[in-house]
Amino acid sequence: MTDVAGSHRAYLGLGSNLGDRRAMLRAAVESIAELGTIEAVSAVYSTEPVGLREQPWFWNLALRLLTGMAAADLLAAVKAIELRLGRRPGPRYGPRIIDIDLLLYDDVALHSAALEVPHPGLLDRAFALRPLLDLDSGLRHPVTGESLANRLALGNFERTRRLFDGHSLLEVQ
Repeated sequence: MTDVAGSHRAYLGLGSNLGDRRAMLRAAVESIAELGTIEAVSAVYSTEPVGLREQPWFWNLALRLLTGMAAADLLAAVKAIELRLGRRPGPRYGPRIIDIDLLLYDDVALHSAALEVPHPGLLDRAFALRPLLDLDSGLRHPVTGESLANRLALGNFERTRRLFDGHSLLEVQ
């Protein structure tokens, strides 16, 4: 586990719509736990695909991680986890065995060729907003200052359905 002295609070979004989605999300959460301290895990939601509609619905969750890693290093680490768990390149918005996004990092905005935080699609995706609000109902977008709860209430988003408590993914089998 990463030393969390001088730590940062990161919000990660996870999704899977291929294979054993529960097992894949569990494996991803367990791997992410090695990067810091998981403070909270949202419920798991079944979510209608965005973009490419003809594919299985996704299972999505969010987690709050306390980590000593810089944002770019954290992003590289979660992308390495994706590869280790079997993620392969595919069509944009297409099916995937695992997807891990860095949604928020502290209360800052970061922009580079390799990293954009907050995640650029955050305000337009219920599959990210709904689980994030499970973790902290008072979250605001660091750039616009907009309440994420208000955005979700006002938006016309893809359908989501709560499946189960995400904490069950942390339980020993």
